[in-house]
Amino acid sequence: MNHVYTWGSIALVVVASCCGDVLTSLAMKRVGDLDEIRSRSGLWGAIVKVTSSGTLWMGMAFMALAFFSLLLALSWADVSLVGPASASLTFLANAAAGHFFLRERVDHRRWLAAIFVAAGVALLAM
Repeated sequence: MNHVYTWGSIALVVVASCCGDVLTSLAMKRVGDLDEIRSRSGLWGAIVKVTSSGTLWMGMAFMALAFFSLLLALSWADVSLVGPASASLTFLANAAAGHFFLRERVDHRRWLAAIFVAAGVALLAM
């Protein structure tokens, strides 16, 4: 039963972290180039523009959820499993989410790297 809790919490870390990364990236793409905003409106204008984005706040909330899920996972399993598993599976999920949700071009080298990372996690879990 402990494996169910461990892998469930790792899955929550991966999903929450990926959602946080995608939402943060989306927010910053909507905000635009911060150098241009800063040159027009100053540093305060750039800060206001970034912090007024609801998408950014949602991304930060998901990142906080990922952090607390990581703490939960670490209370149930060893860091030698949780750390690499959550980091590498997040790498794979981010590549997929970037491709499908943000319409980013993910080339074959990134897909191959993500597959190798996932294979390494599978070896760790055995």
